Amino acid sequence: MLSTRVSHQVINCASGGGGVVAIDNKIEQAMDLVKSHLMYAVREEVEVLKEQIKELVERNSLLERENALLKSLSNNDQLSQLPAQQANTGSTSQQQAVIAQPPQPTQPPQQPNVSSA
Repeated sequence: MLSTRVSHQVINCASGGGGVVAIDNKIEQAMDLVKSHLMYAVREEVEVLKEQIKELVERNSLLERENALLKSLSNNDQLSQLPAQQANTGSTSQQQAVIAQPPQPTQPPQQPNVSSA
């Protein structure tokens, strides 16, 4: 009886070894699939970021040209006032945003039309 048990276990180990190899192959395939999906996602993200960088470089270039033009059109007194204005940029930019918006006309609330009988 003992010999059959031992031989039975050997058979199970041999077939189990094939199962382990099959599991290892499945794990490797799954890892390859995950890797390929991640690489695809990273490539897509890189393309999006490259496009954003391109747009930002173009915008930066435009703003630098605009800045150079404004400097060339301004006089020395205006340029000397810039450092003082830059210190207050947080509050001035908010004020400029409010000034840039046209005031909304206010109308008094209409009263209901009540006729006497």
